[in-house]
Amino acid sequence: MNNRFFSALYAVIAVMLLLYVTACTKISDFNTPASADKTKPGTVTDIKVTNFNGGAYITYSLPKSDNILYVKANYVVNDKTGTSLETKSSYYSDTLTVNGFAEKKEYAVILRVVSRANVESDPVEVKVHPDTPVYQVVAKTLSLSADFAGVRINAINELQKNVGVVFLYNDPYYGKYTIRQQVFSSFSQISFPSRGFDTLPKPVAAYTTDQWGNTSDTLFQTIKPLYEIELNKSNFFEYNLPSNSKTDEFGWVTPRLWDNNNGSGWHTNQSRPPIILPATTSFGIGVLAKLSRFKLVPRDGYLWAHGNPKSFMLWGSSAEQPGDFSPPYFADEGTVMGDWVNIGNYRYPDPPSGSLTPTDADRAWARPGTDFDVPFAAPKVKFLRVVVPENWGGDNNFAHIMELTFYGDPR
Repeated sequence: MNNRFFSALYAVIAVMLLLYVTACTKISDFNTPASADKTKPGTVTDIKVTNFNGGAYITYSLPKSDNILYVKANYVVNDKTGTSLETKSSYYSDTLTVNGFAEKKEYAVILRVVSRANVESDPVEVKVHPDTPVYQVVAKTLSLSADFAGVRINAINELQKNVGVVFLYNDPYYGKYTIRQQVFSSFSQISFPSRGFDTLPKPVAAYTTDQWGNTSDTLFQTIKPLYEIELNKSNFFEYNLPSNSKTDEFGWVTPRLWDNNNGSGWHTNQSRPPIILPATTSFGIGVLAKLSRFKLVPRDGYLWAHGNPKSFMLWGSSAEQPGDFSPPYFADEGTVMGDWVNIGNYRYPDPPSGSLTPTDADRAWARPGTDFDVPFAAPKVKFLRVVVPENWGGDNNFAHIMELTFYGDPR
């Protein structure tokens, strides 16, 4: 019985040693040629080119051989900088994509077949003629305009390909144009502000770029930023309307939205009836103001959870004593209901990390508050209503916000 046991044990050990040696052999051979056949492979044939914006698809027929590993393309994408790229496609495919060309013109692409022994075929030259690169298409739509305390940069990206928009400022400190802000986006509408300026005329500029480092001509302008200040919270007051949600839970009432204390805020009833939905509150700001933006501070400890707003609306009124209306769960911007107009629909951003569970860095980003722009077309207002149809908890029957800070021109 014991002999049988030890025989079986020795057999298991022998198999494990064999597997270990085999694994080590595979690892050591990983970067060695997959074939000892040094025969030069044939070239690709039946080549066809389909051009697109900034690039081209190249289809071909492979030579008849079982020893092919891949096909590679070498090409210069920018004649001014000499930038060159290499693209590979496995023997399972009959298509190569070449991309990143700086201009709409003819370029030469060199194709080579590579064998499993790393032997290359003779080169085959193919001519491609890409359409206008995306960064140049977007550059034609670039515009700069005055914004509150800054400049707004706009562009149209109809092709919805990833493109960069770079904003520059001729900073007196440096004595030259320097990059102040840049955004990469595949959205059809690209629009972002660069703030922190006074109202004196500013020499600014913008250009577009792409992931290959190509850049457009630069658009230069002088912009006079619009006046903006933080609205004085001491002028704010609660405006009671029948359709406001009840806030007797925890004593977190509407005026706590502007008490400069992020430890408490506005909290609607969560469990005790009557619950008025969607969660709503109304208040006056004490002046007639053209709003530019606002900062919302969510409830810490429940970031991206509980009653923190996920989607919300901002309604405004310029009436002296605006009447009541029952806020809908959704309305288009500009919708008028009685004395009120919808001046903005908003969604609180997802965690910047992209994680389903917020990280420490996500929480550190959220705690100081998040800025939201008010559409430039929005009218001046004296009163505001915050409507929260959707919270991050998913039950949507209550909401809480710690602090709101508004900016604009009250003159």
